[in-house]
Amino acid sequence: MARVYNFSAGPSMLPESVLRKAQAELLDYHGSGQSVMEMSHRSKWFDDIIKNTEASMRRVLNVPDNYKIGFFQGGATQQFAMVPLNFMTTGTADYLVTGNFSKKAAEEAAKFGTARIAASSKDKNFTYIPDVKAIDYDPNASYIHICQNNTIFGTTFAEVPQVEGIPLVADMSSMIFSEPTDVTKYGCIYFGVQKNVAPAGMAVAIIREDLLGHSAKGIAPETIPTMMNYTTLLKADSMYNTPPCWCIYMTGLVMDYLEHEVGGLEEMKKINEAKAKVLYDYLDSQDFFKNPVEKPYRSRMNVTFTSPTPELDKAFCAQAAEEGLLNLKGHRLVGGMRASIYNAMPPQGVQKLVEFMEKFRKENA
Repeated sequence: MARVYNFSAGPSMLPESVLRKAQAELLDYHGSGQSVMEMSHRSKWFDDIIKNTEASMRRVLNVPDNYKIGFFQGGATQQFAMVPLNFMTTGTADYLVTGNFSKKAAEEAAKFGTARIAASSKDKNFTYIPDVKAIDYDPNASYIHICQNNTIFGTTFAEVPQVEGIPLVADMSSMIFSEPTDVTKYGCIYFGVQKNVAPAGMAVAIIREDLLGHSAKGIAPETIPTMMNYTTLLKADSMYNTPPCWCIYMTGLVMDYLEHEVGGLEEMKKINEAKAKVLYDYLDSQDFFKNPVEKPYRSRMNVTFTSPTPELDKAFCAQAAEEGLLNLKGHRLVGGMRASIYNAMPPQGVQKLVEFMEKFRKENA
């Protein structure tokens, strides 16, 4: 069967060259006589894998030396608790709620202190991003938390908060490695890997060293559960226990792809901008399909749209699947359709989607 165009929000497509590389090494990784899924995480082969994966991630993302990189189980959702447990030193933090996952992160943080909602776009069903320069931040906040790209609602930050003395923590799960990122603007970046990086099952955190070794107010650092303590896990180089070996290996292959096949994140950004432009230009050129997001905040990774009725939405998704365009159904909180066009989605997939959209429009207008 021919490969389909998978528009899923995650787990998502992986670059075909990466899949072929993994396939070729599956039964015998570099003469070890075993697959990465079978080998000891203490073996010389895996030691090379994890070290090379971190080194290539540092190069691709230009991560400064004073930031630690950790590979964790639990996905980004576990990070919702790890962040306040490790960083909420004053007992309060500012959260910008711009979608479902930033809302969940704030709710989790409220278990450990005050998760102050400094700004929200709920008033317009999360179709825009509040002006980050006009927000009244709490000077006592331990950190400011954002979800930089909102997978469900299809919005993204045009700029990020920068407040002197208050570190910025960002969930970048659905946009990391889609464009260059100035890591120095953040105290902590974390992301689940199942959208732009690797198979589901792992989160990565990139943390400025001076933020480590602390804890939520009223919670002693030594009482934080071991597997929730950034300092303990990072001191062990993500090897305190058996790490998510396969995900780390696949992450390394994707880093190699970005660095050597794509040519870096500046080139990846150009490709992603061109793909998104094709889809948004089509959406703006007709009146059958609607995109609800205010234009300055449109995501290049997750494009949401609706047809005139829920019945037509359902028919669209069913007929699209017959054409090899899968997983276009929108999230239940929004309805309609969502096309997630992450790094691995080829331009041909977006073009085929637009052609199908126009065909569907003509048949149903």
